[in-house]
Amino acid sequence: MSTENQTPHILDTDVLVIGAGGAGMSAAIAAGETGRRVLLADRSLIGRGGATIMAQMTVAAALGEQEPDHWRHHLRDTLAAGRGLCSEPLARLLCEEGVDAIRRLDRWGVGWARADGHLTQAQAPGHDRPRCVYVDYLNTGPAVAKTLRTQVVRAPGVRRVGDLVIVDLVLHEGRAVGAVALHLASGEPVLVRAGATVIATGGLTRLYRRNSASLNMGGDGFALALRAGARLVDMEFVQFFPIGHLAPRLVGFDPIMWDPFRYKLGGRLLNRDGEEFVARYGNAAEGQRYTTTRDAATYAILKEVESGRGSPAGGAWLSFRHVPEAALRAAFGPIIDRLAAAGIDLTQQMIEVAPIAHYHMGGIRVDTRLATDVPGLYAAGEAVGGANGANRLSGNAITEAVAFGLRAGRSAAADGVAPPTLDVLRTLAAPVLALLAPATSVAREPNVAALIEDLQATMQAHVGPFRSDAGLRQALAMLAALRARAGATLPGGGAQDPVRLDALDLRNMLLVAEAVARSALARTESRGAHQREDHPAQDEAWTLNHTIAWHDGRWALATQPVERLADLSAAQAEEATA
Repeated sequence: MSTENQTPHILDTDVLVIGAGGAGMSAAIAAGETGRRVLLADRSLIGRGGATIMAQMTVAAALGEQEPDHWRHHLRDTLAAGRGLCSEPLARLLCEEGVDAIRRLDRWGVGWARADGHLTQAQAPGHDRPRCVYVDYLNTGPAVAKTLRTQVVRAPGVRRVGDLVIVDLVLHEGRAVGAVALHLASGEPVLVRAGATVIATGGLTRLYRRNSASLNMGGDGFALALRAGARLVDMEFVQFFPIGHLAPRLVGFDPIMWDPFRYKLGGRLLNRDGEEFVARYGNAAEGQRYTTTRDAATYAILKEVESGRGSPAGGAWLSFRHVPEAALRAAFGPIIDRLAAAGIDLTQQMIEVAPIAHYHMGGIRVDTRLATDVPGLYAAGEAVGGANGANRLSGNAITEAVAFGLRAGRSAAADGVAPPTLDVLRTLAAPVLALLAPATSVAREPNVAALIEDLQATMQAHVGPFRSDAGLRQALAMLAALRARAGATLPGGGAQDPVRLDALDLRNMLLVAEAVARSALARTESRGAHQREDHPAQDEAWTLNHTIAWHDGRWALATQPVERLADLSAAQAEEATA
């Protein structure tokens, strides 16, 4: 019964949280604890989508369980990984409040691994000491997601709505006052009236053909923020996980599964000739420990491939043949059996790995309340830009999701401005509701799924780990052509329509892909995860954050000084002499 004049279903709440991964669930819990009414909306099942549930590895927090630690040590390592571009106030928030966030998960029964009465902490790449907790090396994310789902169910005043795609935010006098959504199961529009809104939709790695993301990681939150008038920051910094699985073909395994093997067992990266090569590119020899940061390892692998020394499938060999079978089984017994059933014997065979789009350091610009440039609009988790600078430190993702989610939820709950009346909201939402009207023509509709594949191929080829002026300009031209082919209307309509969902995804992906490409074109240096082949050196003149906004169909790029903590140097000096 979907028609252009259909009256949308109305949802009314104090706080709207968009996205129900680790950050979104944490925000909903924190807002609910204040007594506010909370609507937790996600395009998939609550707590079953996003990146948190897919995470297999470790979670960084300065708990001091294995040896003495302090959040300032964690902060120092985070800033070093960020190559001078971290917003120090946001990085401090991650490291300092991350301790309580991980302790809170422990109290909620997440099941962090323990030994001798203490939480077990592993030393991950880029950390100066054992700092990363885990449930087990291949189940940490699912355990965190399950724990948060349980708390969301128990949280007072939290309403959970799945299968709800937020199409656009609604603004009144420059303030976010709600959203227009599409209910996938019915195909009907929904109008949400909200006093404050939190974007917790994760990152954008679905923009790339090789990625470790779920299907809802196409940059939805960034597109919502851009169309609402918020400014994004550091959009050029896309982290590629260096050892994503490449060959042989594996079904039912996460492509980033090999990192925990290296944490515990020290797998060797080898080129075509069986040579260890990471040290050739300015990194200390790893020996039996995995210490090279992700951006540096990605660079080394791709340079070997470029030099003709890659593995047959176009990556590098990862070898555990030097590890005794008893050690393999002691660390990963059940996984070793699953691999053997798939025809892989790690004591005899090497596997091939290559970089895969995994995380995005950029995102929505916020302050330490997690408030954006738009009043009433907040952000949390990977949707936030600035805390990680040019490269995220291993283990910081779930810490950031939970710590930032809790802070954003509390901030949004304290934002007590009442939204306008429903009549005013309906008037403001009319253009978006018209966009969602079912298509009347079925002739010559674009193949939206094919357009998404073309976009992913474009980003992989020209806006991937290595970039150049010519390649980025070609990407922008190709994105413009894709936008023209997609058109301004949405094909399809009705209940459970995959064409309509793909069209909404493409609408967001095109906007966000262009933000990444334009930001990458403007940064004429190489730093962290942004590598320009035509500007191969880091340039201290570029120790600046890029920002980008989109207003009335035009892009506005600017730079801003990196936010520093005035007391950081003094505090670290005092700590060093203590």
